[in-house]
Amino acid sequence: MNVGNKVIKATQYWLEKTVIGFNFCPFAKREFVRNSIAYEVSHSDNIEDALYQLLAMFQKLDVNSNIETGLLIFSEGFAKFEDYLELLDLTNQLLEKEGYEGIYQIASFHPNYCFDGVEEDDASNYTNRSPYPILHILREASLERALAKIEDPEAIPESNIRLAKEQGAAIFERILEKAFHQ
Repeated sequence: MNVGNKVIKATQYWLEKTVIGFNFCPFAKREFVRNSIAYEVSHSDNIEDALYQLLAMFQKLDVNSNIETGLLIFSEGFAKFEDYLELLDLTNQLLEKEGYEGIYQIASFHPNYCFDGVEEDDASNYTNRSPYPILHILREASLERALAKIEDPEAIPESNIRLAKEQGAAIFERILEKAFHQ
């Protein structure tokens, strides 16, 4: 199995066991089952290349309505959370500059994700920790339709944090470790 396939398999395992398994995203299961998620693996550690790859992902979604959402997964680059945050900031600038604001939205995941003001080992960080740095591209119109069906969508993040703390960090660490053996 090539490196790209291993990265995708690890990401899919994490999606199934964490994001879907703990229902951190109430919309993920449908798209996972429908196979409407585009997985793109980047081997780049260069911000400019990463932004071009993200732009290509926007364009791919533009012309493929059967793809609901996309994951740009960095197999080697942006391992330092600070570097990833810089990329994320530029990603949001690109979204606006290229006229995609209101069309797509970026969700962020990283192996060392740490919410501002939260201890690094706090279980709440696992709501956004993934096997690799990931930029998740969501269609805003689809997200709005899905959120309209949820009674209190604003409560999702707090509910996820509460659940992660109840479960404890160890369970999420095991899932991330197992993800690399898929």
